[in-house]
Amino acid sequence: MMTASSQHQSITIPDFIRLKAEGQKLSLLTCYDYSFARWLSKTAIDAILVGDSAAMVMHGHRNTLTADIEIMRLHTDAVVRGAGGKCVIADMPFMSYRKGIPAAMEAARELMCAGANAVKLEGVDGHEDVVQRLVGSGVPVMGHLGLEPQSMHRYGGYRVQGRNLADAEEINRQALLLEKLGAFAIVLECIPASVANDVTRALRIPTIGIGAGAACDGQILVLQDLLGLNADFQPKFSRHFSELGAAVLEAVGEYDRAVKHSEFPAAKESYE
Repeated sequence: MMTASSQHQSITIPDFIRLKAEGQKLSLLTCYDYSFARWLSKTAIDAILVGDSAAMVMHGHRNTLTADIEIMRLHTDAVVRGAGGKCVIADMPFMSYRKGIPAAMEAARELMCAGANAVKLEGVDGHEDVVQRLVGSGVPVMGHLGLEPQSMHRYGGYRVQGRNLADAEEINRQALLLEKLGAFAIVLECIPASVANDVTRALRIPTIGIGAGAACDGQILVLQDLLGLNADFQPKFSRHFSELGAAVLEAVGEYDRAVKHSEFPAAKESYE
C-alpha cells in the first residue's frame, strides 16, 4: 500500500523559477491515469504533465488533435487523485484557446477544477491576450515552442524546427514574449541543442526540453516511452530506462501457461 509517508516533497509553480536561479535541473514526465500517477507520487519527479498526447498513447489516435476538453478533464482528474500532491500541469487541447477569451477561460476552468496546478498551451502568436488573461486570473501558464504537435499539419509531419537562422530567431522571440506575458516555464520540443541553449540563456523562466538537448533547465519524456512500453516507437530524443514491455509479455505468458496447465489458481489463492 502506498502511503503519504512514502511520497517525496512536491514543488510549487513559483519553485520553477527559483530552481532555475539556483541551477537545479527539473525532471517532468507525462502521465494519463491514476495507477501510474500513484507510482510517480513515490518518486522524486518534480512535476507531471497530463499531455494531450493521451489521445495517442491511451486512445490510439494518430495525433493529438482528437483530445478534447472532456478527455483532458477526465485524465487530469484521474492523475491528480493519484499524484499525491505532485505539481500537475494539464494541456489545453487543440483550438480550445483559439476561440476567444471566454472559451479559453472556460476550458482552463475545467482543467483547474479537475485539480491541475497549471495549464500548458502551444505557441503564442494570435492568443497573447489569452495567455495574459489566464495569468491575470490566477491560472499559471506553461508555454510550448519549437515543434508544436497541434500544428503538425503545418509542418508536413513531426519535424525538427529552428534549423535555420530565421526560424531560430522566431522561437527566441516567442519565448521572450511568453515570459513577458507571464508564463512560468516553456517546453522546447525538437529543436537544435544550440538553439535551445540560446533560448534558455535568454530567459529568466525555465525551459523544459524534449528533443532539445541538455542545456535546457529541465527535461520531460512520455512515461510509456521511458518504460519501454512503446516498442515500435522510439524517437531519437527518447531513451528506454526500462524494458517494461518485455516484462509485461513475460508475465502475461506465464499467467496464460499457468491457467492452461491448471496451476492457477492454487489452493492458497482459493477460498474454503
